[in-house]
Amino acid sequence: MTALLIILAAIALLFIGYVVYGSWLAKQWGIDPARKTPALEKEDGVDYLAAKPAVLMGHHFSSIAGAGPINGPIMAAVFGWVPVFLWCVIGGIFFGGLQDFGSLFASIRNDGKSVGEIIKQSLGKTSKKLFIIFALLVLILVIASFVNVVAGTFLTVFSADAVTKLGVVANPTNNQTTAMISVLFIVLAVVYGIVTNRFGVKTLPATIGGIICIVGIVIFGLNFGLSFNRNFWIVVVALYIAVASLIPVWIMLQPRDYLSSFLLYAMMLIAFVGIFVGTFSSRDVAFSIPAFTGFKVGGNFIFPTLFITVACGACSGFHSLIASGTTSKQLDSEKTAKAVGYGSMLIESALGIVSLIAVGVVWEAWKGKEFGSPSAAFGAGIATLFADKGTSVYNTITALLTLAVSVFALTSLDSATRLSRFMFSELFLKDDEVTWKDATGVRKLLANPLFGTALMVIIGSTLGALKLSAIWSLFGAANQLLAGIALLAVAAWLGEVGKNNKMFFIPMIFMLAATLTQLVLTIIKQIQLISKGGFTAADPAWGHYFQCCFAAAMAILAVILVIEGIHALNPMVSEQISPDSIFKIYAAPMSP
Repeated sequence: MTALLIILAAIALLFIGYVVYGSWLAKQWGIDPARKTPALEKEDGVDYLAAKPAVLMGHHFSSIAGAGPINGPIMAAVFGWVPVFLWCVIGGIFFGGLQDFGSLFASIRNDGKSVGEIIKQSLGKTSKKLFIIFALLVLILVIASFVNVVAGTFLTVFSADAVTKLGVVANPTNNQTTAMISVLFIVLAVVYGIVTNRFGVKTLPATIGGIICIVGIVIFGLNFGLSFNRNFWIVVVALYIAVASLIPVWIMLQPRDYLSSFLLYAMMLIAFVGIFVGTFSSRDVAFSIPAFTGFKVGGNFIFPTLFITVACGACSGFHSLIASGTTSKQLDSEKTAKAVGYGSMLIESALGIVSLIAVGVVWEAWKGKEFGSPSAAFGAGIATLFADKGTSVYNTITALLTLAVSVFALTSLDSATRLSRFMFSELFLKDDEVTWKDATGVRKLLANPLFGTALMVIIGSTLGALKLSAIWSLFGAANQLLAGIALLAVAAWLGEVGKNNKMFFIPMIFMLAATLTQLVLTIIKQIQLISKGGFTAADPAWGHYFQCCFAAAMAILAVILVIEGIHALNPMVSEQISPDSIFKIYAAPMSP
C-alpha cells in the first residue's frame, strides 16, 4: 500500500504544480499563441522544421529523459524514500520545470538560439564563449554516460570477451533482445520519416502502422537477439550517433523520438499498472526502503549528494540545451510551450518516483549488489510487481523495460550529439559568419560540423568505456551546475526585457551552491585516491586524473560565469533580493 500511496501523492502534486504554477509562469512571461515561432519563420528543412505537438512532445520527453530519472533516484534511495520523493516533486515543480520552460521560452523569443546566444545578449561575448565550452564539457559527460548505459543494456557482462557466440542468436537474453529490437527500431524510424515526409502519409495512419511494426519487432526480438562484445557495441553506438546528428531531423530525430515515446509511455503505464497489481496481489510484494536513513550515509552527506545524484528526476541542465537547441526549432506555436517545456519535466519527475518504487520492491537484492546496474534493478522491480522471478511474464516485462531504458539513452544521445555539433561550430564562428563555410583558415576546419561531431563522439565514447560509477557523480555535478547557470542566464534575459524573473533566484542560488560544493568534494576525493595509488585495469589511474582535472575546470568556468551573471543582475539586485521580496516570490498569486 505504501508504494500506491507514494505514486498517487506524486501524481496529484505534480498535476497541481502543472495547472497552477505552470500557468502562472506562462502568464508572467506573456506566452502568446498568435506569435510566430522560429520553426515557422526560419524553416530550412534540416534543423528548423515545425513538428506536430504530439511529435515534438515525444522528441522532447524522449531526449531529456535519458537514463537519468531511472539511475538517479535509485542510487539516491540510500538516504530513504522520503528525501527522494520530496526532491523529485519539489525540484520538478519549482526547479527543473522552471528551468526547462524558461529556457524554451527564452529560445523561441530569440530565433531558436541556444542558451549560449542568450547569455551573449545579457552577459557579453566572452561569457557566451565560456558557457559554450562549459556546455561542451557537460555534453561530453552526457555522451560518455549514455554510451555506457546503452552498451550495458546490449551486453549482460562488462568484459570485452563476454560472449562466445557472435551474431544473431535464438533464445536470447534480455540484453540480446534489447540489442536486436533497438537496431530494428532505427530502421523503422527512417522508414516512418520517409513515408510521412516524402510520401505524404498522414500522422494517424502512419502512427497506427508504426505501432503495429513496433509490436512486430518486439515479438521478433524476444525470439532472436544480437550477440556481440562490449567494444563492438560502443563503436556501433558511436557511429550511429555521429550519423544521426548530421542528417536532417525528419529522417531520424523526429520519427525516432516520436515512435520511441510510445515505448516510453507504455513503460510508465506498465509500471503504474504493476504498482496496483503488486499492491492488491496475494503474493508477498513489499516496498521495503526505509523512510529516512540519516543525514550521512556511506561517508556522503545528504547535502549535496542527494540533490546531485537524483539529477534528471528533479532538475537537469542538459534539458536547457535540448529546449534551446532542438525543441525550440521545432515548436509550431507558443501555445504548446508549457506542455512541452514544463509538462515534460513533471512527467520525468513522475518517472523518478516510479524508479524509486521499483527499487523499493527489490531493495534487499539491490543492497546485496545482485544487480549490475540501476537499470537492471528498475526492470526487475517492476517485473516483480507482476510475477515471480523466472516466469515468462517476469522475463518478458524485464526485457521490455530494459529496451525502454536503452531507448531513453539512445534518444538523449541523438540530441546531445546534434547539440554538440551546433555549439562546437558556434564556438569558432564570428558574429558576421552564419555557417562554417563563411569562416576562414583553421576556424573553418574547427567549425566544420564533421570535425566537431567526430571529436565529441570520439572523446565521449572513449570515456564511455569507464565504469558508470566513475562517470555518474561527475556527470551529476556538471549537469546540475549547468542548470544553475541556465537559470542565471534566463533570469538575466528576463530582467533585461522587463519580465518577472524573481522566481529564479532561490533555485539558481541553491543549485549553484550544491553543485560547486560537490565539485570541490570530488576534487579532494580524487586527489586522495591518486595519492594512494593501487590502480587496476578496471580502475585505471587516468580515470581519476580525468575526474580531478575535469571537476576543477568546470568549477573555475562556473565561478567566472556566476561572477559575470551577478554583474548583469546587479542593477536589479538591490531592489529584488531583500527579505520582503524573497518572501513574496512564491507567495504571489498563482491563479491559472
